[in-house]
Amino acid sequence: MRIVVAPDKFAGTLTAPEAAAAIAEGWRRTAADDELVLAPMADGGPGFVQALQDALGESARLEVVSVTGPLGDPTPVTLLVHGDTVYLESAQACGLQVVDEVRPLEATTVGVGQAIAAAVDGGARRIVVGLGGSATNDGGAGMLAALGATADAPLDAGPLALEPVTRVDLTAVRERLAGVELVVAADVETMLLGMFGATRTFGPQKGLTDEQILTVDHRLDRFVEAVCGPTPAERRIADAKGAGAAGGLGFALLVLGAEMTSGIAMVAEASGLDELVAQADLVISGEGAFDYSSRAGKVVHGVATVAMRHARPCIVLAGRVDVGSREIRALGVESAYAMVDRVGEAAATAEPARHLADLAARVARTWSA
Repeated sequence: MRIVVAPDKFAGTLTAPEAAAAIAEGWRRTAADDELVLAPMADGGPGFVQALQDALGESARLEVVSVTGPLGDPTPVTLLVHGDTVYLESAQACGLQVVDEVRPLEATTVGVGQAIAAAVDGGARRIVVGLGGSATNDGGAGMLAALGATADAPLDAGPLALEPVTRVDLTAVRERLAGVELVVAADVETMLLGMFGATRTFGPQKGLTDEQILTVDHRLDRFVEAVCGPTPAERRIADAKGAGAAGGLGFALLVLGAEMTSGIAMVAEASGLDELVAQADLVISGEGAFDYSSRAGKVVHGVATVAMRHARPCIVLAGRVDVGSREIRALGVESAYAMVDRVGEAAATAEPARHLADLAARVARTWSA
């Protein structure tokens, strides 16, 4: 059999390449004759630049710049330069991976703006910003400030500081980005505000309490009015798909005229996933938690969609599986298997590579010829 192994990261435990390697190692224990093609994926969040670097190879080069992290500490951001295009991932500048504690009321996206500015200063004519995995929820206000936006209150001190803002001037930002194409590679299609917006959906994982969620959503509502205007027509951009990505960074980039696209679709195209799947007998994907959010722009759904296009079965190996069999099939996945069902949460988290490999070895008994 020829099998394509195309997982996402297992957040907090394994990178996508590590997950792919663990799945392959376990599978080969049971089915040594199967041909495994490893194609680690990303959706705009952590691992986005690495996945594109692997796909683009020697035609791209890396540059590292130091920016201000979400809580003020210096943090490195890797720019992937391919011709006049620069790829960067916001998670390196403002992600959960770069903070020792979650302080979402203060966390800022200034570092993302600084990374974009560095790309512009380096001559980039097209900048692709991967969104996902952020520790921030400031609507991209910090990013705009770093690029030259001005307001009647600080934009670079997190969402709580946005309360007094009544006007935002983006003139300097637009001048600085003149002639530069912006592209957003998002991991979700969430809007910015409201019941299904960024704050209510992802605020809890960033440390926001129920009361703080209401406060932050209100601050962002006022920020949208200050940036766009008060009428529904002027504010419509906040309701666009992906506006809520990375705590509202999607909104700020859309305001600047960015094109919104799917992060997994971009990585899949660069990696030649279509061609790989067309020549395969089975496709394996995976992620830390396979749940309802997996449908909204995430890797597993993107990989399963490619598999369906070529009528190839797709299975998922995950840390946890939090959806039922009917929902699994609706996502285009034949079967899903969870590490925690075998060894429990603590063991799966403590030794993820080992237990993912063990899971793959067991699953291979069912799926390998």
